[in-house]
Amino acid sequence: MTALPETLTQDLHGLYRHLHAHPELSMQESATATLIEERMSALGWATFRCGGTGVVAVLENGPGPVVGFRADTDGLPVREATGLDYASTATGTLADGSRVPVMHACGHDTHITAAIGAASLLVDSRAAWRGTVVMVFQPGEETAAGARAMLADGLWDRAPRPEVMYAQHLSNELTGTIRLSSGPAMAMADALEVTVHGTGGHASRPADTIDPVLLASHMVVRLQGIVSREVPAQEAAVVSVATIHAGLKENIIPAEAVFTLNVRSLDQGVRERVLAAVRRVLSAEAAASGAPEPEVRELYTFPLLTNDPDETARVTEVLGAALGEERVGPRPAQMGSEDFGALPDALGIPGVYWFFGGLPQEVLDAPEPTPSNHSPHFAPVLEPTLSTAVTAAYEVIRSRLA
Repeated sequence: MTALPETLTQDLHGLYRHLHAHPELSMQESATATLIEERMSALGWATFRCGGTGVVAVLENGPGPVVGFRADTDGLPVREATGLDYASTATGTLADGSRVPVMHACGHDTHITAAIGAASLLVDSRAAWRGTVVMVFQPGEETAAGARAMLADGLWDRAPRPEVMYAQHLSNELTGTIRLSSGPAMAMADALEVTVHGTGGHASRPADTIDPVLLASHMVVRLQGIVSREVPAQEAAVVSVATIHAGLKENIIPAEAVFTLNVRSLDQGVRERVLAAVRRVLSAEAAASGAPEPEVRELYTFPLLTNDPDETARVTEVLGAALGEERVGPRPAQMGSEDFGALPDALGIPGVYWFFGGLPQEVLDAPEPTPSNHSPHFAPVLEPTLSTAVTAAYEVIRSRLA
């Protein structure tokens, strides 16, 4: 891998530290968007806002192909515990009004930094290529709202329409390496909020109540049997309940309980069967307790992200030549989800999405569990993580330009 110019490397390190220390929640990335606009405009890119806190930057350099690249920009409601001297102490406000800590626990700060680094290299090398590059700095990836908001705001009516789109994501694998899937790459996801209705009363007289806590507990346990007993072992699905809330006092049986449910799948048929089973279980458990039908509210959905096989094969060759073939390899489809695919899908063009590692070997070899994305301990090393991501983005974009 060719080393980046030292001045660019140091500039990107400073930018990364700033972004890491100042994360913002999904669809609230106002300061981040302003910073992106300032940086991209200073490089000579034309910019405009799209989808609220999204930023689109366009570099036109004569007739030729149009290539798109996406970087997501939002942080997560996580209290950072990395101990870094540039760790986030930021807070934000969720939709329900609660004040929460915020952290770039999924690497979106590296995504922004790498995209700006690649944008700088494209400007510096513009005498050697022709065409147009569209950089999409997308908000709200974590909530599946961002791509949808940008498309609704006329993204592809306002920006040049690319013939191919790319994106990349930080992972908890070895720094300096790239992994990518051919075909299905990231799962569909469905998030549901379930409100379980009961009849409240005194904890000393449960017979006078319909206990929604007990009912919700039965639902949670029974839901875990869907994948193990209704999805064939050759197919993939995940059902997780990650939050549950009920009651205000230990001697009062509440009137309702609320929990949230997350479903992942790689096949539309499996998705439909699992979601139908979820609703069947919820309804049947409520009936078994003599409770009303529970309320089910859809929180969000993520589409299936599929890498175009032909373009993936080409990108793999480009990355291998730029970084070394030993650093680039295949990756099985992941059960995590991502809304990037909505952007190329809206145009019917191929898209490719790859992962770049961010952790050193000593962290991977440590006896403790390896910190993963969304962990408060997730702390990628700056190098060669950033240089790899910048080089990957630049070389892949550049390979499609005339």
